[in-house]
Amino acid sequence: MAETMALLLFLGICVFLMTGFPVAFVLGGVSLLFAGIGVMIGAFDGSYLSALPNRIFGIMNNQTMLAVPLFVFMGVMLEKSRIADDLLESMTRLFGAKPGGLAISVCLVGALLAASTGIVGATVVTLGLLALPTMLRRGYDPAISTGTLAATGTLGQIVPPSIVLVLLGDVMSSAYQQAQLKMGIFSPKTVSVGDLFMGALVPGLVLIGLYVLYLVVMAIIKPAKLPPMPQEELGTVNWGKLLGALLPPLLLIGLVLGSILMGFATPTEAAAVGAVGATLLALSKRKLNLQQLKDVTFSTTSISAMVFLILIGASLFSLVFRGFGGEAVIEEVLHNLPGGVMGAFFLVMLVIFILGFILDYIEICFVVVPIVGPILLAMGLDPVWLGVMIAINLQTSFLTPPFGFSLFYLRSVTPASVTTMTMYRGVIPFIFIQLAMLVIAYIWPQLITWLPETVYGP
Repeated sequence: MAETMALLLFLGICVFLMTGFPVAFVLGGVSLLFAGIGVMIGAFDGSYLSALPNRIFGIMNNQTMLAVPLFVFMGVMLEKSRIADDLLESMTRLFGAKPGGLAISVCLVGALLAASTGIVGATVVTLGLLALPTMLRRGYDPAISTGTLAATGTLGQIVPPSIVLVLLGDVMSSAYQQAQLKMGIFSPKTVSVGDLFMGALVPGLVLIGLYVLYLVVMAIIKPAKLPPMPQEELGTVNWGKLLGALLPPLLLIGLVLGSILMGFATPTEAAAVGAVGATLLALSKRKLNLQQLKDVTFSTTSISAMVFLILIGASLFSLVFRGFGGEAVIEEVLHNLPGGVMGAFFLVMLVIFILGFILDYIEICFVVVPIVGPILLAMGLDPVWLGVMIAINLQTSFLTPPFGFSLFYLRSVTPASVTTMTMYRGVIPFIFIQLAMLVIAYIWPQLITWLPETVYGP
């Protein structure tokens, strides 16, 4: 009976999340409802819930999670400082005269914004407002245009510093400690956010390269769908302006990432440096005033509150799910699958990909990963490799209809003449590219593990 209740709890969460009700309240409310029913039928021990106050205190006292509001502040501040305007103009002058040049410019600028802001919504909306009208006016295929913009915005989920990697770093660290206990190992070693940043750096660059390669191939095969821009419209490249647009965000990225990767600062300390640096950059561009600061602070508070409230709801869900014995059922299923650890890994990745059609990456990160993570790690998988593979998989959730958030963001700035189905067709090739990146990282795991092992040792 208890195992059946655990399955019904998970299905109930998925169903209620599709109603559009706030995620945190769905996680907490449905879990409490099932806990109450479980107590009445004798399938749940109510004492499990006594651990909730300590868990909430642990969340609020978590130094790593403090990086979330700081990185969000940095991203929102950079978005308000409008660094994308000069970047896109300069890149377009550089590449626009070639077939597909405008799309490639959008992809490169989006990658730089992803590494600067790490916020999908800000990147997609900014690029959509700046580039989409020009792409459509220049005769670009609407599906390729919208697909490029939506997919480029998702790079912020895998290119560090990424908020999803910060969240996964905390979840994977806890999962790794639980896995060590399962194996009878008592070690202070954990999985840090810096490990995941370093592990995701090379796959992120490879993914950007695959996006650009796809656009180059499309420009060669179907040049009419990605026509060049007239040289008289582009004018000459102003190298001083290009360097002036490139250097500040690159310097900021270098300070934030470099300080983490070289061990000079923790992710939280580096995030604070990034927040201050983004503010100084906005001041230098004369884009900061009292109203802007108020808007940035409000957006940061709103996004951070949402993340932490979801984390509290997810903690309640995991307590109730474990109280029903759900974790033991999942562990038994994964251990009995054909193919051993790789069979279990493939099933988990498939479930995460399918859930990405209906759930946001935050729910998957906080609900699914804490359940399956300790089991997979106890079966012998490398924690950094697994964390980055999950991050790449979660990236697809922004593009998979019907609830791909990148599509929602782009729809808000796309003219009515471009249908939603056209946008869906445009993102399909990029979904396959992301899945291809998963296959590449599976075949060559060194893409993920080489840099962390080179810097920190095996």
